[in-house]
Amino acid sequence: MAIIRNLLERSAFGVCSYLGYRMGLASYRVRLYFIYLSFLTLGYSFILYLFAAFWLNIRQYIRDKRNLLWE
Repeated sequence: MAIIRNLLERSAFGVCSYLGYRMGLASYRVRLYFIYLSFLTLGYSFILYLFAAFWLNIRQYIRDKRNLLWE
């Protein structure tokens, strides 16, 4: 079970882990909230999840470029 969880956490952009860390919650709770919210809102939370994944990737890209400039 731990192997599957680690695979999902690595391949799912790290959005739930990041949000859980920032809010002080466990990442599995954030994942459950996203699942419940997607059922209640007919999938609109999935769009929010993809936006957050895109934003985190862009942020990491900018941070990496900035570090290259200062080295």
